[in-house]
Amino acid sequence: MAKVNLLNKIFNAGPLILLYYLSISEIDTNLEKVFEIFTFNLPIIIIYFWILKRPSVMGTGHIFLAGLINDVVMGFPLGISSLSYLVVCFFSNYVRNKSVNTTIASDWFTFFIALIFANLLFFTLLNNFSDIIISYAKIGYNTFFTLFLFPIMWLIFSLYQANFIGGQDA
Repeated sequence: MAKVNLLNKIFNAGPLILLYYLSISEIDTNLEKVFEIFTFNLPIIIIYFWILKRPSVMGTGHIFLAGLINDVVMGFPLGISSLSYLVVCFFSNYVRNKSVNTTIASDWFTFFIALIFANLLFFTLLNNFSDIIISYAKIGYNTFFTLFLFPIMWLIFSLYQANFIGGQDA
């Protein structure tokens, strides 16, 4: 019985573990070195989906800490990724509180709005408070590929939720 309970806790913490792993690993930067324009922001997809569907899986403190870790690893000023992640978190909370039933189409549309505001905040803060140069094209490619990847990850996370966490949304 204790092994089953431990496995359930590990599966419930799976998205949070993945968020921390992605914050530490720089996977999107490594893919950009190989494919030039292929860059995406998987932590934003994880945050949006799991705050929308299961807010008990990850809290805003974990999201903020993962953003700080990402800033340290990527060499950005502290707090820029955290604020960007929290903007996505707040959009997801708002959508969860205002909608009765969500579909992939409504989630995708509201994710697009959250992604635009998060990337706008990230780009503005990075340009105003650091010497790091990021082009409009790089932000555009990142937004496009993150938006394109969202339905695929939505399906994967929905299957994970149904099989390992439980089928009911929050």
